[in-house]
Parts: sequence; structure tokens; C-alpha cells
Amino acid sequence: MGKVICAGLGPGDPELMSVKSDRAIRGAKHLAFFRKKGRAGQARSIVKDMLREDVVEYPMEYPVTTELRFDSEEYRHLMVDFYTEWADKLADLATEHDVVVLCEGDPFLYGSFMHLQTRLQGRTEVEVLPAIPGMVGCWNAIGDPFTWGDDVLTVLMGTLPDAELEDHMRRADALVVMKTGRNLPRVRRALAATGRLQDAWLVEKGTMPGQRVAKLSDVDDADCPYFAIVLVHGQGRRPEAAE
Repeated sequence: MGKVICAGLGPGDPELMSVKSDRAIRGAKHLAFFRKKGRAGQARSIVKDMLREDVVEYPMEYPVTTELRFDSEEYRHLMVDFYTEWADKLADLATEHDVVVLCEGDPFLYGSFMHLQTRLQGRTEVEVLPAIPGMVGCWNAIGDPFTWGDDVLTVLMGTLPDAELEDHMRRADALVVMKTGRNLPRVRRALAATGRLQDAWLVEKGTMPGQRVAKLSDVDDADCPYFAIVLVHGQGRRPEAAE
């Protein structure tokens, strides 16, 4: 009897992966990973130099990504069927082998693996290897402390309705906005409406080749990278400088 092992990959740089995930990936005989149709997959690209020559790979290709609205009935049905199908396949594989499933960032922080984990409960043993979340790699790329003292860290999705984005931004100290992509113009407008735009940063491909760090106010509206996070630093309590 094998088990399903979800290896958190961290923010993207393989050297920032945990020793435990590194060991699991290098030893994997069966490897599953998410990807968009026609793409190699970000997770697979991160581990490309770590795999055994005899590894058996299982690309889990999303049936849809940004082609449909995420809140549409068609999108929901397609994704439910996708996760159900792959949970069944992984459970079957785990009757004979350990299967390592790759997950960018930390698996339990907005990771796609969560949808498989809930469907695998009671069917096979599941082990989840935690990792540095992608947002941590991004705010370290800027090079300044992100939260101070009693700052409250708020994490938002760029897919939220405009009014909710603005409401959360007004109340936030340190702010992270994920799922930007085509939502970036809306995120920019919400930041401008709440007086936060001039303090906002865009980090694309944090810790990975091609990393870009820029003030969001300097980024064109048409420039909407998928692997990007918007960040606003907290300005909370800190020790006073000695006189």
C-alpha cells in the first residue's frame, strides 16, 4: 500500500524548497503535477533537474483556466469533475505505489492540491510537506520588512468584486493581492481609490528566473502577468531610534 505525498515547492527557486520535499521529489518513481494544456507546467519546470530518469509522470491538465469566469456554473462543474477524476486516479495508483504530487508555494495556502486532499480522505494515506508560500518570496524580493509590530496582514484575491477589494484595502495594514493577471487593472483602480497605489509593488516570478520587481504605478495597464503578486508594506509600530 502506497500513499500520496504532496510536496510543497516553495516560492519557485529550487534552493528555497525544504529538504524533505527535495528528498521526496528526487526519490519519486511516480510524479503528478498540475499544468495548463499545451504548457510544461510551472511546478514541473521548477523540478526539471531533480527527477530520476525512470520517473513515471502524470500531468494533470486543467480543463479550463481563464477561458471561463471562475464563478460560472460551467467552470464549477468542469473543475469538480477534474478534481474528482484525478482523486480517483491517485487513489488507485496509491494502492501499489507512493505518488508524489507537486504543488507550488505551500499546499494548504490556496493550493490546488487542497481540492484533491479533501477527496482522498479515508481512501488512502496522504502526507503534505509544507513550504515557504510564494508571497514570502515576493516580499523578500523587494528587500524591505513587510510587517511591523502589530500590523495586520491581509491577503486578497484579485477576483473579488470591486467594492469588496476597496473595503478590505481601506482596512488593511500590510496587503497582499494574489490572482492578479487580467484582474490587475481592477486591482490598480481599487488601490488608487483607497490611496494605496503609490505604495504598491508588483513582483512577477518572485525568486525565479525572469523575476521582476516594479512599482505598480509604473506598470502599464496592459501588462498583466499571471505569476505576479501585488504588495503594500505595513507601516506599524517599531522601536524608536536612539537619540
